[in-house]
Amino acid sequence: MKHIPNIITMINLILGMAALLLTYEGSFSFAAILVLIGMLCDGLDGRVARLLHAESLFGKELDSLSDVITFGVAPAFIMYAAVLRNFGTIGSIVAIAFPVAGALRLARFNLDTVAHSYFVGLPITAAGGILAAFTLYYGLIPVVLMPYLTALLAILMVSRTRYPNFKRVRLARSNMYMLPLIVLSVLILFVVRRDFVPPLLFFLLAMYGIYGVWYESRTYFHRRDKRQKELQRQGREY
Repeated sequence: MKHIPNIITMINLILGMAALLLTYEGSFSFAAILVLIGMLCDGLDGRVARLLHAESLFGKELDSLSDVITFGVAPAFIMYAAVLRNFGTIGSIVAIAFPVAGALRLARFNLDTVAHSYFVGLPITAAGGILAAFTLYYGLIPVVLMPYLTALLAILMVSRTRYPNFKRVRLARSNMYMLPLIVLSVLILFVVRRDFVPPLLFFLLAMYGIYGVWYESRTYFHRRDKRQKELQRQGREY
């Protein structure tokens, strides 16, 4: 039982490698879908490890290495092959910067020993999922925006922007049976309404990415207003 979380992590890594191979063959959409499926595995492995009390340093390191491939290298390569290569050197730089930023984000996360209810910086899983979803819909989004959107995701990963940490939402051990039901429901949705899943994931991921920017903007203006009120109060006192 203790090996189940690592097996799920390995499936995540396999999906990332398969996405790279499919991209090389020119199947960009299928490759992007594999990255999105990998997000499901990434969300399950840690939760299953906690439910089975099978957490380990080995599993943590394996998860980070898998994430670099599946959500860093694979989405960047998909986007480069589909769009960014048309932008010459700039496209190459942006494609390289994305997984580099993701690796830095993971290294910083692994060194943080304090348990937070939030992520500092956009998680590489979300960033990779958003970039993969962009590839599915790059025909609907102005192509000229793709280098900027990719660069923005890289910047958000290494930023200090706070994002909700849904992994901290705990499930009772008695509810463990819900996990296979969730997985089965997602698989059925993929089979029955495959065309509905990518746009739904794209919308949810985009809202998650935008949330951090909105939260930081609101915090900045709140602090600015607070400083101004404090200065005004001090001015009245003198």
